Amino acid sequence: MKTLINIFFTALFVILLSYLMPGVRVDSFFTAFIVALVLGLLNIFIKPLLVLFTLPVTIFTLGLFLLVINALIIMLCDSLVDGFEIIGFWRALLFSLVLSFCQSLVASLSGKKD
Repeated sequence: MKTLINIFFTALFVILLSYLMPGVRVDSFFTAFIVALVLGLLNIFIKPLLVLFTLPVTIFTLGLFLLVINALIIMLCDSLVDGFEIIGFWRALLFSLVLSFCQSLVASLSGKKD
């Protein structure tokens, strides 16, 4: 049940960010829900592989390269989901930062322990 609530809040944040950020377009709430699902799956299956393959660069940049990986995951989601569009790498980076901040804020307000 908590997973569905997290997906719902992520979809809500995706749709809100599409209204607030120029260069981000989401067609409907259903599309935002699909984006939330795809982002979750990409973060489970693809992101650990990217982190593993880029570990030397991540260590050299003191972890800042993880922001680039997050932006690449968002851009990959953009190419996989019809009705979701982000124009450019820098918008994807900003989108991922704001989305991560919003998700962590909800997690801290709900008292979720990791």
